[in-house]
Amino acid sequence: MKNFTICLYGILLLCSQWTTAQDNLWTANRPDGHAPIGIMGDHYHKKGEWMLSYRMMTMGMEGARSGVEDIGSSSVHQNYMIAPKRMNMHMHMFGVMYAHSDGLTLMMMGNYSTLSMDLLSRMNVNFSTESKGLGDLSLIGLVKLYNQNRKSIHLKVGISIPTGSIDQKDNTPMMSNAPLAYPMQLGSGTWDPVIGLTYLGQSSLLSWGWQVNYKVRTGENDNRYSLGNTFDALGWAAVKLSQSWSLATQLNYINRSEIKGSYPPLNPMMMPLFDAKNSGSDQLNLGLSTNWYFPKGSLKNVRLGASFEIPVIQNLSGIQMKTTALMTFGVQYSFKAKKEKEE
Repeated sequence: MKNFTICLYGILLLCSQWTTAQDNLWTANRPDGHAPIGIMGDHYHKKGEWMLSYRMMTMGMEGARSGVEDIGSSSVHQNYMIAPKRMNMHMHMFGVMYAHSDGLTLMMMGNYSTLSMDLLSRMNVNFSTESKGLGDLSLIGLVKLYNQNRKSIHLKVGISIPTGSIDQKDNTPMMSNAPLAYPMQLGSGTWDPVIGLTYLGQSSLLSWGWQVNYKVRTGENDNRYSLGNTFDALGWAAVKLSQSWSLATQLNYINRSEIKGSYPPLNPMMMPLFDAKNSGSDQLNLGLSTNWYFPKGSLKNVRLGASFEIPVIQNLSGIQMKTTALMTFGVQYSFKAKKEKEE
């Protein structure tokens, strides 16, 4: 993890030597002025500016894996009564940003998710479970540290508020209103601090950046467990093809530690995802993305984005479901309130 971060920083630092002196400040007013749409908190705003955003995220998971090896349902059934076959997540994420000053932008993000899972019992019975509702709410502050020579650095500090349910249940062939597995819950149940750092660079035709984030789980939730801490390090590079359109590629490394504690109603012998020991992972995703920006006209300052990611490395602790792909589509709109314009 450390070597990956150092290598990524070195590559992006080398790219920064291409910067021209055309403009001394990094700017968001170009199609590649924002990171790929799936990256949060990648930019800040000038005093008095607002930004509203909406993202639709879809993640697919299929089959089981232990470590780096795929395993079939028959192997899972040797130790568990039920094997997970596939899982889909559809998330609608809403965000608002407001620049209190040139040096501080405030951000709030919330989501509504629908999760579904197909399972197979040892008796060869297929069934499905579903959960849906609001997830955890995030409150973030973005603090500008540096903006010179077409390079920018800002700090991210915030907290995740446990507004998402950890008591999701559904009917199964074995039990009515049965508690669902840890991955099917909508929130963490704990107040979780978040800290991160983002670097951005630009030249006349290119942009690049990297970001590191760390989320700390604090204590046990009401169901006597806590999700694992999360560290992610990501980097991207984009090319501005026109005043409105850009293409980018990205790498995203994610490390999740194991769940601590356990929820007593979940029998760990029933299925792998009921067993807290089957949690924690190292994953590297490769992605492609595009941004479309409207610099003028009736859609001025509207930005559309789409990204597609697949895991190229996926090392799972214990028996878990394997991620197949992640897609994100989004729209962002920046503006300055009329009153603030006049001031």
